[in-house]
Amino acid sequence: MPRYKLTIEYDGTPFSGWQIQDTAPTVQGALEAAVKAICGEDVRVHGAGRTDAGVHARGQVAHCDIAKHFPPGRFRDGLNAHLRPNPIGVLAADIVPDDFEARFSATRRHYLYRITNTRANLALDIGRVWRVPRALDADAMHAAAQRLLGKHDFTTFRDTECQAKSPEKTLDQLDVTRDGAAVNIVTSARSFLHSQVRSMVGSLVWVGEGRWSADDLAAALAARNRAACGPVAPPDGLYLMRVDY
Repeated sequence: MPRYKLTIEYDGTPFSGWQIQDTAPTVQGALEAAVKAICGEDVRVHGAGRTDAGVHARGQVAHCDIAKHFPPGRFRDGLNAHLRPNPIGVLAADIVPDDFEARFSATRRHYLYRITNTRANLALDIGRVWRVPRALDADAMHAAAQRLLGKHDFTTFRDTECQAKSPEKTLDQLDVTRDGAAVNIVTSARSFLHSQVRSMVGSLVWVGEGRWSADDLAAALAARNRAACGPVAPPDGLYLMRVDY
């Protein structure tokens, strides 16, 4: 029974997240329906990251086992044909060893959060970036972000419904850069807590607006208290960019 590794991109706007639900459309549900349409099997498609409702992906990774052997290119093309008109694209399908796990074999996950720092309304990027009208100091945001690097208890930046066994995570990268009106936040770690990236981004925006200093951000982290977190950024600007193995 071959195991296929799928590399996937999707617009998360119409979905209630990755994880399958009985009463709402999800990315996992659409993929499993496409697999069944091809091979007639009820197959679980395991993802590397359970992205929330409205969160996008450029390089989500998943795996599934099916009884019938398909050439990888044919399997990819068949999935894409049955996924239409969902905004999901299978970029690649590769046969991998049986011990490959999309989630547990991952060594690092990379996310991008996109902000448009403009007072003008969005036109082309509605649902794909967070429009922040107040001027942001991206340099101050970047300097403050470095206070979050390393291994910490990230309870402050963890959703109250997070199911992770421990709030401790090691943050490898958190960079803030500006390109015109675009403010991009890039972060990497082996794994993240539920809503951790969006929680960090919202707090960094408070730094950029001058409401918080870098010391305020560090104090929020040290508080290990969800109530100490700044606002949670909307899902619109968040993208799972790549998963390393």
